[in-house]
Amino acid sequence: MTVKIGVIGTGMIGTDHTRRIQDVLTGAEVVALSDYLPENAEKLRATHARRAEVFAKGEDLIASDNVDAVLVCSTGSTHEEYVLAAIAAGKPVFCEKPLATTAEGAKRIVDAEALGGKRLVQVGFMRRFDQGYNMLKRTMEEELGTPLMIHSAHRNPAVPEQYVTPMAIHDTFIHEIDTFRWLLDDDFVSAQVVFPRKTKHAHEKVADPQIVLLETTKGVRIDCEIFVNCRYGYDIQCQIVGEEGVANLPEPMAITTRKEARLSNAILTDWKDRFKTAFDAELQDFIDRVPSGSTGGPSAWDGYVAAISSDACVEAQETGKIIEISLPVRPALYD
Repeated sequence: MTVKIGVIGTGMIGTDHTRRIQDVLTGAEVVALSDYLPENAEKLRATHARRAEVFAKGEDLIASDNVDAVLVCSTGSTHEEYVLAAIAAGKPVFCEKPLATTAEGAKRIVDAEALGGKRLVQVGFMRRFDQGYNMLKRTMEEELGTPLMIHSAHRNPAVPEQYVTPMAIHDTFIHEIDTFRWLLDDDFVSAQVVFPRKTKHAHEKVADPQIVLLETTKGVRIDCEIFVNCRYGYDIQCQIVGEEGVANLPEPMAITTRKEARLSNAILTDWKDRFKTAFDAELQDFIDRVPSGSTGGPSAWDGYVAAISSDACVEAQETGKIIEISLPVRPALYD
């Protein structure tokens, strides 16, 4: 069976996912495209999906009898409506983060999915599919004993003028929020954000860097440096400290050179390159599950918990206080 996929949102990530479905992955074909700028969808059709139909509205794409499953890659404010429409149509849907722009919106998705009694939503937290993170998780579980602390960093070379302080949580740290929960099989009970001295490279609307401090239900303490104008590259770091040892996330593969009296290796500058194979793996997993009519990977519940946790972190940014994180009862569907 070739899974027929409709892609809503043909910007950078929608284009990249269409390319990988058409040229890299197996078992699927992009048959439908939609974007609020129709010319973008037409351009993508011409370059990577010549047989795809272009729809003026995402809702019409979802309703099409020719579409088996949906990828939501549009702007975050539209995610909720498209995911709810896919659930109502009974179609598996892969949604890039965020699942919704508010925790209330994410809860509406969880409620709709739970009412139907079947997991149809997979959220694009690709780090769960990254080989390095999976190696780190196995090492923690098999060799480190009980985890005690996590030290981490999320660094970008630079961000645009429209990037503001809360985006360090909602757009950047959101990946760490899900990754830490998955690594530890644990949830958060509190969040705090502190601000070191501001870099001269940050514009006036963003406080940079930031340090997020989290505590989990099992007492693990986590610190994460968010530095989005670090200048030197895209750099993701994670160290787990356990009772029996310490393990670090492996560096991306790179050639070491000896040249002009220097020993060096390149550092990536683009997040798409850093997690390229993870993006491939998460979408292949989604495609492989569509014929069964359900999904795996990060769930709508994971998206909802990430939204609750990120809202608490933003409140911690704004108040300077330690903010309690309280989660509702998890529906049985996600057990």
